[in-house]
Amino acid sequence: MLKNRILKNTFSRFILVLIGLTLFSCDYFRQTDDRKVVVRVNESYLYEEDINALINENTSPEDSAIIVSNYITRWATQQLLIDRAELNLPDTQQKEFDELVKNYRNELYTNAYTDAVVTRDLDTSLNREEILVYYEQNKENFILGEDLVKLRYINLARNSNNLDEVKTKFKRFNQEDQEDLLNMAIQFKNYSMNDSVWVKTKTVYDKIGPLSVEDRSSLLKKSNFMELQDSLNVYLVYVNDVLSRNEQAPIEYASATIREILLNKRKQALIKELEKDITKDAIKNNEFEIFD
Repeated sequence: MLKNRILKNTFSRFILVLIGLTLFSCDYFRQTDDRKVVVRVNESYLYEEDINALINENTSPEDSAIIVSNYITRWATQQLLIDRAELNLPDTQQKEFDELVKNYRNELYTNAYTDAVVTRDLDTSLNREEILVYYEQNKENFILGEDLVKLRYINLARNSNNLDEVKTKFKRFNQEDQEDLLNMAIQFKNYSMNDSVWVKTKTVYDKIGPLSVEDRSSLLKKSNFMELQDSLNVYLVYVNDVLSRNEQAPIEYASATIREILLNKRKQALIKELEKDITKDAIKNNEFEIFD
């Protein structure tokens, strides 16, 4: 088990080093690099500027010495393991790693470039009509996988001297009541007065401690008032509206997902256009040709 774990870690380190070797030749550095070498392990070098980057002016000399010593030990051990791996791993496996590194490097470069271009050119504005059209055309993809509710709730101490007043205003909830409750909010431990937004029932269970799965039938009942208690608190809950799992998701709930879908479609279209333009320009400038 230990041997396998060591070998697995060695392979990971080996791939990371290969990335560096792919980008920069060690021979090239030894010929032209005038940086001061601090540590050498076979053909790998650790430079003074690498060490200096580990510490700052606020680090004490004692801590700096420990940090540098630990880093050098880790670095040297890693290089020795990598060198041993290069000597002992089969050529076929090393070629496989080389190909993985090459592909990974290519993906890093192409993804970074396309992301930069798309970020610059992508139009992120979406009007409600676009979202609504997509929703109507793809309703079957927006079926609820969980229950949703619209509700308001207040959590306050059981010994609150105005509990009955709060309860009355909370249930009646006209404009004046809403303003009064917001003015009282400093005494509430937690609350939400916005009962026009769909929320997942899991979120409700997390917010209201005494609420349990046994209360599901009450929670999923429209225009329903609930009063729950624990040893310290009273929880007032009013369920305004309900949607059960397997029902059609409302547009206001699905709109965030639709927005991501539409923006991703735009992004993919931009990437395809970019690839087409690059190829066209390369052919025009004699940078790309296919030989018979």
